[in-house]
Amino acid sequence: MSERLLLPGKADLAPLRRTWRADLLAGVTVAVVALPLALGFGVASGVGPAAGLVTAVVAGIVAAVFGGSHVQVSGPTGAMVVVLAPIVAEHGVASVGLVAAMAGVVLVVAGYLRLGRIVGVIPWPVIEGFTLGIAVIIGAQQIPRLVDVAPTVGSNAVADAVRAVLHPGPHAAWSAAVVGAVVVIMVVGRRLAPRLPDSLLAVAVVTVVTLVTDAPVARIGALPDSLPAPQSPRPDDLALVEALLPGALAVAALAAIESLLSAKIATTMAEVGPMDPDRELVGQGLASLAAGAFGGMPATGAIARTAVNVSAGGRSRLAAVTHGVVLLGVVYVASSVVSQIPLAALSGVLLVVAGRMVDREGAHALLRAGRGAAAVFVLTAGLTIAVDLINAVAIGMVVAAVLTLRHVARASGVRRDDIPGPRHDEDEHIALVTIDGAVFFGAAERVHDDVLTVGDARVVVLRLSQLTMLDSTGARRLADLMATLHRRGVDVVLKGVRDQDRSLLERVGAIGPTTPVFTDLEQAIAAARRAVRLGDLPPQFRRGTTTDDDQSATQAATHHSTP
Repeated sequence: MSERLLLPGKADLAPLRRTWRADLLAGVTVAVVALPLALGFGVASGVGPAAGLVTAVVAGIVAAVFGGSHVQVSGPTGAMVVVLAPIVAEHGVASVGLVAAMAGVVLVVAGYLRLGRIVGVIPWPVIEGFTLGIAVIIGAQQIPRLVDVAPTVGSNAVADAVRAVLHPGPHAAWSAAVVGAVVVIMVVGRRLAPRLPDSLLAVAVVTVVTLVTDAPVARIGALPDSLPAPQSPRPDDLALVEALLPGALAVAALAAIESLLSAKIATTMAEVGPMDPDRELVGQGLASLAAGAFGGMPATGAIARTAVNVSAGGRSRLAAVTHGVVLLGVVYVASSVVSQIPLAALSGVLLVVAGRMVDREGAHALLRAGRGAAAVFVLTAGLTIAVDLINAVAIGMVVAAVLTLRHVARASGVRRDDIPGPRHDEDEHIALVTIDGAVFFGAAERVHDDVLTVGDARVVVLRLSQLTMLDSTGARRLADLMATLHRRGVDVVLKGVRDQDRSLLERVGAIGPTTPVFTDLEQAIAAARRAVRLGDLPPQFRRGTTTDDDQSATQAATHHSTP
């Protein structure tokens, strides 16, 4: 693996000469948007607002330097909250650093193994499904704060929301008013002034109002006024490491999926330079390692913040680094101010974020795309909400693969064609059968059975030139088919075997030294007619040798081609 996956190079600095002013402004813009999100995601995950802020600072800078995208902005995300919250509930906040370190190592190794491109095979319905599921979970996680109830971290978000609504807290009206005010300001602000940082504006307004009115609402509380000293996790408890391993793998899988999707989406928004998926995995792994060392949480590339960066004109890594530096300034200068933010205000921000995560046009298009795509979309979303993200993606991909194989199998066809050219007496005993499409394990049995329905033909000419795919199962079933026909006294002539299929057919026994194989349809039909007249294919056709009289009848087997 090249060192370019681990160390920044000169190419990373290339855009700076042209874009540094825009990058600085974009970085400040992203920091303004990221501040309430980082605090909110830290609270929602159970590790606290300080951890969310530290993660945005440390992971944002490290991923910007070592990652594979020029414009990716990393930090805590809603999807990570969904995966991390149950881990925190079961093993405590102290386990987060070790989880981040383990996930980071997994990501770095994945980058070295060049696994970054695998994420590109995730089907669209699965991506839309888990995005919708995550949005529903994030939204449901905010309902307890809306009715002045402390959320139960680690429980099912929807069930927890229902319980909270049935048993609201003593100051539910105040909390609901704060959440409602934030939502209204963000929604209206986005429509009236799209360029304004609506989330920060909404949080600032409600914070001032609740302080002036001395509203009885829970607040963030004390935040550190500096970064904590880095500490390396001590995995000396093997039992704890073993218990955290499934969660760490889930965190790593989520970080890979979300980060690579975010970086990929950025490349479609503007000319932002190439994206190296393997280096991106390494960069995100190092970011999680660093964030965990400073008391933060695992990080991923953040789709919303990356989109803001690109929209604001960010074109180099300087923008994401600036975002981290600005947030670092908040830690050292404004921690006392930030501590007065109502927790319900952050819940209002996350409710709006959850709503904006849902691609309504994409969901409608999926539901209209066909029953298979709609089923995968709904199934993935439902499993994300009811079970967990990783199982939802895994099961969604399996179902999508099965439906795709079923579609490909149905596209495979067997048909009996008319013999071209002038009619000969022998033609009534010849079946010209064309097999097209993919002959693989999902379609091989049906193709085998369909060919056997050719009737009382004495010779079958199998046209294989229109095969698009042939796997070992399909090749074996073709060999079985030919053996069955021979046992019935039916000779088989092969026409149009593709070069990439011939060696496989030879290895499974479908093509042997005496098997008649032609590249020209006219000559294959001539051989079949001769077999009908003689009662069997003559030796020269089986062994690939010819007499002078047969030379013209067989030379096309190697020199001519007819579709």
